[in-house]
Amino acid sequence: MYKPMQELLIDTQSPLLKNNFTFGVATSAYQIEGSTTVEGKVDSIWDVFCRQEGAIANSDSGEIACDHFNRWKEDIALMKSLNIEAYRLSISWPRVISSIDREINQQGLNFYQQIIDCLIEQGIKPYITLYHWDLPQYLQDIGGWQNRKTAEEFAFYADIVSQFFGDKIVAYATFNEPWVTSFLGHLHGIHAPGLQCRKATYHSVHHQLLAHGLALPLLRKNAPNSQHGIVLNGGPSQAATDSFNDKYAANIAYQEQWDLFLSPLMSGCYPDTLLELYQNYLPKNYQEDLLIIKQTVDYIGVNYYTRNVVQSATPVMSNQYTCYENAEATEFEKTAMGWDVYPQGLKMTIDKICQDYQLPAIMIMENGAAFDDKVTPQGVDDPRRVQYFKAHLAVVSQLVISGINISAYFAWSFLDNFEWAEGYNKRFGLVHVDFESQQRTIKRSGIAYGDMLAFKHQLRGDK
Repeated sequence: MYKPMQELLIDTQSPLLKNNFTFGVATSAYQIEGSTTVEGKVDSIWDVFCRQEGAIANSDSGEIACDHFNRWKEDIALMKSLNIEAYRLSISWPRVISSIDREINQQGLNFYQQIIDCLIEQGIKPYITLYHWDLPQYLQDIGGWQNRKTAEEFAFYADIVSQFFGDKIVAYATFNEPWVTSFLGHLHGIHAPGLQCRKATYHSVHHQLLAHGLALPLLRKNAPNSQHGIVLNGGPSQAATDSFNDKYAANIAYQEQWDLFLSPLMSGCYPDTLLELYQNYLPKNYQEDLLIIKQTVDYIGVNYYTRNVVQSATPVMSNQYTCYENAEATEFEKTAMGWDVYPQGLKMTIDKICQDYQLPAIMIMENGAAFDDKVTPQGVDDPRRVQYFKAHLAVVSQLVISGINISAYFAWSFLDNFEWAEGYNKRFGLVHVDFESQQRTIKRSGIAYGDMLAFKHQLRGDK
């Protein structure tokens, strides 16, 4: 019989067991809520993208997902049973703002209010992400993130949400993974809105950063006691070979993942190397926006799953105006997504961004793995996920001991959910969801996570 209390953090002296370090779980609206057409919610780009033939595995969609819209009380009760300290959820923009005329849907705000109030009542700290990829379709109809107006509309939406919730929220994140929105949605076409255009990609990058900059003063005004920041994603980019071309490709891949965002956010400029390659793809007069983009943030969120191994692009990829492509690496264990289990990449990434930029506090906003979980009469035994968390938490502990200010860690994900282009094929949850019956079953990893937090509270003398 395994001992879940000991599975994730054995060292009782770990700094992660101190009271000022927060452990949470994370989800996003489109991936779990379902009820995509009720109580005034309008289409997002993901509702529309899922209707395109061949866009999503098995023609899946988020129409039902985990039915969290109707089962949120059950889900919060599960969080409470696992001693979860914080819950990072996203707000669905098209559930809150119903039209391009800025019509506010009070039912949408009320839906989130009941969740947030319940979290606070249960002693679970609410963290909000304002944009987790579900752009209202009415804005995509006028160009979406290619159109500067979308940045202005985001600021309005952020103002409405933060006026409504104010300081009830521990931390607001403007954007989750703007790289994914821009590169997977606008260059590679595998995420909504399904475009393949370098100019659209760089316009999307810039206008999301501009939206972040426009929103931050409003967030600070409406929620002066909350923390405000943005969440970026990625890992180290490593060359497939020692060739000059592959090393150059890896450098460009890394800069597009990290420096393309951190440089304007922290330093007020885009990286010189990327400007040499792609300046013509940025909006005209983009320089005038850089002072707006460079706002003081209270934290940078980091989402980490794996490393990137890249090689110089083949001619087919080069036609998409990129100089790199993913390379196959075989020496490490793979998750169900085909991603390397590479915990040392988390340390490499955070060490480098802290070396390159004067960063505020860092929060690990997503970390987790998909595996092929099986339900048995004894439950869901997922030892590989347990080991994944254990290895990555050990790295977080090392980073904190080294002096890096990491204040929180959120496991992705609380529930198995709609995994974007993969549909329901891939499971990241601490809690298994039977998508036919909506039955929830806590996995071994969830039990281990909850028992670690029980141990933390016992160690700290919490009641």
